[in-house]
Amino acid sequence: MTFGFEVTSRLDNACGRTGLIHTPHGAIQTPAFVVVGTKATVKALLPESVVQLGAQAVLANAYHLFLQPGPELIDEAGGLGQFMNWTGPTFTDSGGFQVLSLGAGFKKTLAMDVSQLTEADVIAADADRKAMVDDDGVTFRSPLNGDLHRFTPEVSMGIQHHLGADIMFSFDELTTLMNTRAYQEEALERTRRWAERCLAEHRRLTEVRSGKPYQALFGVIQGAQYQDLRRRACRDLAGMEIDGQCFDGFGIGGAIEKANLGRIVTWCAEELPEDRPRHLLGISEPDDLFAACRTGADTFDCVNPSRVARNAAIYTVDGRYNVDTARFRRDFGPLEDDCDCYTCTHYSRAYIHHLFKAKELLANTLATIHNERWTVRLVDQIRGAMCSGDLDAFETEFMGRWNANGGRLAKVN
Repeated sequence: MTFGFEVTSRLDNACGRTGLIHTPHGAIQTPAFVVVGTKATVKALLPESVVQLGAQAVLANAYHLFLQPGPELIDEAGGLGQFMNWTGPTFTDSGGFQVLSLGAGFKKTLAMDVSQLTEADVIAADADRKAMVDDDGVTFRSPLNGDLHRFTPEVSMGIQHHLGADIMFSFDELTTLMNTRAYQEEALERTRRWAERCLAEHRRLTEVRSGKPYQALFGVIQGAQYQDLRRRACRDLAGMEIDGQCFDGFGIGGAIEKANLGRIVTWCAEELPEDRPRHLLGISEPDDLFAACRTGADTFDCVNPSRVARNAAIYTVDGRYNVDTARFRRDFGPLEDDCDCYTCTHYSRAYIHHLFKAKELLANTLATIHNERWTVRLVDQIRGAMCSGDLDAFETEFMGRWNANGGRLAKVN
């Protein structure tokens, strides 16, 4: 097995730590932001650009790659990394979030503000339900052509083994902040049973595909915002062993109210074994990243940096601004002063403003390079501050500037 994890330093007053995840395609220094390449591509970027911006790993989506082009084709191509010309470590999710969010998800993000969810949201989601859950799996319709498909733990494991990522996730049931306590308990038990089936199938497929590099499997922790459920899920999955196969690490999933993110990660970190990595699914905002690193998450992913970039939203240390607004038409400075990304060292706000107004595809590329580099660099800086003992000072300084404008409107000269 060419997978492993080692802790290299720990915070004195919290569960946060730095470390190294070893994979068949290289090591990941943690904490680390994993860039999302949903359909075997980081939207608008060449893999070479993803390397240049400092990303250590990419995460692709098993659900979307199942629908198109199909996992068998990617396996035939040599696996996800070979298929997309990415030589570093790769992750794939289980597809559970996507198939279940068709019927029950409210926001494609982990850290939610529950006050944003209204009764109308719930009614609309129920009316548009396209996925149905039972104890064996999930039945859903393809958004591409309406075809009926079924995911089970065994199907998810089969897809992810074909994709060949270094790190995979077990199939779990997504719940939302709107589900009742009784349903959270029911879903948690279903996820536990699915986790056992994932481990058994992972063990079988690993033996069948013994000529392939070992793929690590992470169990997914659910339980919403209930401390006892989160801790129970951690204990269940940490102690789970099927035919000698254990989980190689853990994903912390489900909908979490933003204000409770650090508290929930702490509960999990206190229960999960120290010698296995923890991945927090779906965060990228600065306050969430600081909270996650401080409380014990090792890696995390999110589509947000690239998604907002395609809508002209630019990250800076003073908050976010939209470069397509009129005030940047004659602004010949970089997207952010002192930024080392390729975009900022070669192009001006005026040019990128023009590209967005002209609806040129290059606008998406240049804005995405900046936002992804900005996010990767921030986590690198957090990791450095954790190692040097300067995390408190760095967070105070950084978040002070970010919050001065509510994180939304940067002061631009």
